[in-house]
Amino acid sequence: MSLGPYASYIVTSYVLVGAIVLILIAWIAIDFRRQKERLRELETSGVTRRSGRPATDIR
Repeated sequence: MSLGPYASYIVTSYVLVGAIVLILIAWIAIDFRRQKERLRELETSGVTRRSGRPATDIR
């Protein structure tokens, strides 16, 4: 497969896009774990979710 005179530009672009996508995936995974840990801390301290209450317990 011949990419012509722009081969280095094309390959560099694909590599950079791939790296950015991997960084975003890692960032989302790390943030998900942090949010789960924060939610766990809140629940152990007594804070409950509104969605966890029955419908008859509206305040």
